[in-house]
Amino acid sequence: MTRSIAVTIEHTPKKTFATAADWPGWSRVGKTDELALEALAAYAPRYVAIAEAEHRRFASTVAVDDLDVVERNAGGSGTEFGVPSRPTDQDARPMDATEAARLAGLVGAAWSYFDRTAAAAPEELRKGPRGGGRNTSKVVAHVMESDRAYAHEIGLKVREFAPDDAAAIAAMRTAMLDVLRAARSGEPLAGRRWPARYAAHRIAWHALDHAWEIEDRTE
Repeated sequence: MTRSIAVTIEHTPKKTFATAADWPGWSRVGKTDELALEALAAYAPRYVAIAEAEHRRFASTVAVDDLDVVERNAGGSGTEFGVPSRPTDQDARPMDATEAARLAGLVGAAWSYFDRTAAAAPEELRKGPRGGGRNTSKVVAHVMESDRAYAHEIGLKVREFAPDDAAAIAAMRTAMLDVLRAARSGEPLAGRRWPARYAAHRIAWHALDHAWEIEDRTE
């Protein structure tokens, strides 16, 4: 039997995000709460690779009944744009160094998964029904630019760099993981908006969302 999985809901009239409270990056969107929960359960098999990379036990098959909604919050314009953008009370929980290291490890695994996926993908990705969608190099550039913005949110200053500057990317990620793996009281980082748990969720979600997009749009 699958152990109950704590989930938070971020709801607007147009979109809802369901997010696994203890698994950074496992967050999916739907038009309703019910559809978001169904999407979250459906993506469990895809999240297995992230958990297993960190040697974490994770059920490859999850039913909606296994998801325990422990918190519901109103979303905002970011939610409707397609981003899980509301830090929750769950994110404000204190964590010791062991738990922080677990979350940071999963963020690192999400980045590694994105890197492997992008490296294996063709440059030209299948277009959407209206002919839209970035090609692989543009997706990579977008993720790197976003990570630089996320670094700022957690109190770091990172200079601009080219999307293929491996040394700069590695240095930025190392600094970000150093922040995330420290024990925390649950307060926002660097006096800004994001508690460490939310930062881990947001960073890992963005990397995985685009990794899965690349997979789904590869011919």
